[in-house]
Amino acid sequence: MKLSQFKFNLPESLLATEPPEHRDESRLMVLHKDTGKIEHKIFKDVLDYFDEKDVFILNNTKVFPARLYGNKEKTGATIEVFLLRELNKELRLWDVLVDPARKIRVGNKLYFGEDDLLVAEVVDNTTSRGRTIRFLFEGTDEEFRKNIEILGETPLPKYIKRKPTPEDKYRYQTIYAKHEGAVAAPTAGLHFSRELMKRLELKGIDFAEITLHVGLGTFRPVEVEDLTKHKMDSEQIIIPQEAADLVNRAIDTKHRVCAVGTTSMRTIESAVSTDHRLKSISDWTSKFIYPPYDFSIADSMITNFHVPQSTLLVMVAAFAGYENTMKAYEEAVKEKYKFFTYGDAMLII
Repeated sequence: MKLSQFKFNLPESLLATEPPEHRDESRLMVLHKDTGKIEHKIFKDVLDYFDEKDVFILNNTKVFPARLYGNKEKTGATIEVFLLRELNKELRLWDVLVDPARKIRVGNKLYFGEDDLLVAEVVDNTTSRGRTIRFLFEGTDEEFRKNIEILGETPLPKYIKRKPTPEDKYRYQTIYAKHEGAVAAPTAGLHFSRELMKRLELKGIDFAEITLHVGLGTFRPVEVEDLTKHKMDSEQIIIPQEAADLVNRAIDTKHRVCAVGTTSMRTIESAVSTDHRLKSISDWTSKFIYPPYDFSIADSMITNFHVPQSTLLVMVAAFAGYENTMKAYEEAVKEKYKFFTYGDAMLII
């Protein structure tokens, strides 16, 4: 398929810049992929579509405060440093993006916080905006992480032009987040409240926790018309044996398996055995799913509404069917559903 087939008109007013008052009371569109039927619900109604022994696959990655603002030595110019991933814990080497990039060269030092709480040196160039930096910090790893927590901002997407608030620190995180490593939230999971999780549990629904540490590559624009030529960035994935066993039991007993979010779907589709079962794995994935695609594990999916021509929209179309997806998105715009990070949700069954 071609990128241009995933164009649609999305008014800027439908981009959600604030979280809903209650996590589980965002709107929910239910799309039946076999018939194309659409229902309009509230997110907590998701409970009505699942039964005992069905499994939800949850991405338990945890977002860390990845956006720092520092000052360049000598000039004092303000530089944004976006932490992408730690390359070496002992040496405190990090892969980062810097802005404005033209001002940052190898050998430059950057100072962060009052009394220079952290100092970093640029040691390499990686891409036009990418750098490798080394934090010059001699304390413990726990002290280093605490300083990042103090200095860093919640890495809200750039389309949200306001400054992050203390509420964002909590709301731009799933309630089941455990393993730190993501620079963007797995947004489908933001709709789950503790109350809803408890109600699902009481109904006998199982939760299989997996990890994909979301990187910025998930949101990178597709710049080729031929989708087969697009390359995804690599992201770290972990599927524990316990999670694989839960999912495989549901498959074998003909119960529903629901991938919560595109990150969960990419993770499980990166770990399929020859007999179409889920494997335990600790690896990296750069899998890009586009139509036509034969899914092996999940038969249902929860996801947010995505922007035009994004890899996320393309994956949804692969799962729900292209015609169904574009019709549902046309309906979502007409009914003024909210899109993107803090937006509304879709259940595809």
